[in-house]
Amino acid sequence: MPNEMNKKEMGMLKEMGLNGHGGHLYMQTNEVKNAIIHYHRSANGTLTEVERVATGGAGSGTFKPISGQESAPNSFEGAGSVILSPDRKLLFATNGGNNSVSSFAVGDQGKLTLIDTKPTGNAVEGKSGTAKSLAYSPSKDMLYVVHSFGPDHIRIMSVSSDGKLTPRMEKYTCNTPDKPHRVPTQAVLSPDEKFMLVGTTFDVPIAISGTYPDGSPILWVTGPDGETKSVASNAPDPDGIVIHRVNADGTLGEARFQDGGGGSPFYIAFLHNRPDTFIIAYAVGDGVALGRIDEDGRIGVGKIVPIDTRRGKIAELCWASVSPDDRFLYGTVFGYSHVTTFHIDGLEIRVAKDPACSIVEGDGTFRGLCGDVSSGPSDNWVSPDGEFLYQIYGNASKLVGYATKPDGSLEEVTSVAIPYNSPEGLAGF
Repeated sequence: MPNEMNKKEMGMLKEMGLNGHGGHLYMQTNEVKNAIIHYHRSANGTLTEVERVATGGAGSGTFKPISGQESAPNSFEGAGSVILSPDRKLLFATNGGNNSVSSFAVGDQGKLTLIDTKPTGNAVEGKSGTAKSLAYSPSKDMLYVVHSFGPDHIRIMSVSSDGKLTPRMEKYTCNTPDKPHRVPTQAVLSPDEKFMLVGTTFDVPIAISGTYPDGSPILWVTGPDGETKSVASNAPDPDGIVIHRVNADGTLGEARFQDGGGGSPFYIAFLHNRPDTFIIAYAVGDGVALGRIDEDGRIGVGKIVPIDTRRGKIAELCWASVSPDDRFLYGTVFGYSHVTTFHIDGLEIRVAKDPACSIVEGDGTFRGLCGDVSSGPSDNWVSPDGEFLYQIYGNASKLVGYATKPDGSLEEVTSVAIPYNSPEGLAGF
């Protein structure tokens, strides 16, 4: 399944001393004293730690602000907390603990140099902030920062040519008049940078809805109309994806709330070779779907392709990576502690391998929404040649690398120890 890299991609790798073999991978520890771990990827997919570079900001540690748990993986219910600029000269990372963002220069052999750390503009209330997802517009020199808790969910920063950050005053909410506590997950720019799409997971976070005496989360609450409804977004109200037009100066237009196609449209990723087509991974919908966006920013979403949920719902399929040739989609199933692979064929999507790999066991202290003991897998990342997939298992203190196979299965080739429960974000080249 590996696809040929284009000449521009090959040129970049050669310039960085990789010559198309191996590469680099970055993950934030999200520890209270936050740091980026830089790994070298060998040609056979194995990882070797190169350095740990402090961000100058604070993570939440093992504390999970979304639920208020003292120690649990997936701290912010989000994705994209570590990203690279398209030219791979800059790396950006959130510091969720104190609501700040750090920028780094990416130098020879992928090594990092801290450039700047600036607050997002949102004050920290309580034990931790919740800055957790980033999107970068190179044409506008603008960085967009999503926070789990609002009302000012989205803040923006200008990025100078040398990577310095300047926080701006603009702020945007994902709340609606009758949903004042929504939890967005991730911001993604359309490939033409004309629109920003924001996924969501909860209309009421578990930190507010609470837990039952046995520790399981309360997933049904009384709404403003007195009726009982799910705390999950887009279930049933068809307003789970928030879309903003990106203005010429990089600011955002008015939010438009659109149907995400299923419960908790958590993760959005555009296909590499079809700029109007994207996938959605559903934390509560227990599957994935293909969507399309038109020139006016309206979206249409196809039918959800479900995974096997005989182990119990809700499975929490929350993160996904699309192979470079757009043939495979690798979905992280948080509640089940494994990855499911889907095959993409034109406008059709189907399950290829479910599960695609063996379950990675945690330490037995954490359960997903389905009630299963989980190792809390979160962010994943597929290599530019499509040959390897890397997956964080926070409650197992492991970052695991897999070789991808033509049938969609995954074969473990590497595993490295990472901090317990806290790590977030993967980016690389």
